[in-house]
Amino acid sequence: MESSPNIDGATVPAPLAAPVLYRPEPAERPRINRAEMLRYLGYTGQDVDEGLSARIERIAAELERSVSPRGVRRVFPVDARACDAAGNPCIRLAGTTVELVGRDAFRHLKDASYCAMLACTLGMESERRLRTLGGQNPLDATILDAACSAYVEAAVGAMDSAVKRVAQDLGLASNWRFSCGYGDCPLDAQDAIVAALDATRLIGLTVTPSHLLLPSKSVTALIGLFEGDAHAADMRPTCATCRVRSACAFRARGTTCYAQG
Repeated sequence: MESSPNIDGATVPAPLAAPVLYRPEPAERPRINRAEMLRYLGYTGQDVDEGLSARIERIAAELERSVSPRGVRRVFPVDARACDAAGNPCIRLAGTTVELVGRDAFRHLKDASYCAMLACTLGMESERRLRTLGGQNPLDATILDAACSAYVEAAVGAMDSAVKRVAQDLGLASNWRFSCGYGDCPLDAQDAIVAALDATRLIGLTVTPSHLLLPSKSVTALIGLFEGDAHAADMRPTCATCRVRSACAFRARGTTCYAQG
């Protein structure tokens, strides 16, 4: 089976090595979670009258019919032996300029052999609709904004499931998807992620000077793929099972990448 180079001579399995585009046909588009829409609208159990409920359904259904999400994913080897400019351990993805600083990203990926990077967007059509509707009908614009947020989450969830199915077929475990801005992982890694995925050319995704994604209804995410048990940033870590413990800069300073106690 063909594969791509990894650190230390290891390889990314061929079924995961090449970029994969996500462009669902109309019948395969994900369904917007209406409960998730309500959460974005600030719903905490209040009564929703029939008129508002019908308006939410109309806007969600129209978005599902008329806007198709687009995405790209690719898997890269994880290098957890690197340090950032301050000398703190960080995650680098081999073959890219992606450097993920902060303890949360380090804990999420340090034991992973590979990282699946995902980028997904609703495209500029969603931006145009939001701007136009904002000047015409603020209530509908607010509902559409919530629908778009729930829609892109549903789309990246479908991409997440697809990469995990392929990984499972190859005997790899996986953890949950992690994004820049979670915990102490800064947004400025977005630039390198979008570049590594060639997402500007493939799906029209760009990054602003303040490291926000444009179109705004877009998501990037990282999933660790493991040859052993999966670990994640919200699980209780230990140094005993860490594959970089012998060269860990945290341990050299008498501390750990996780809060103790």
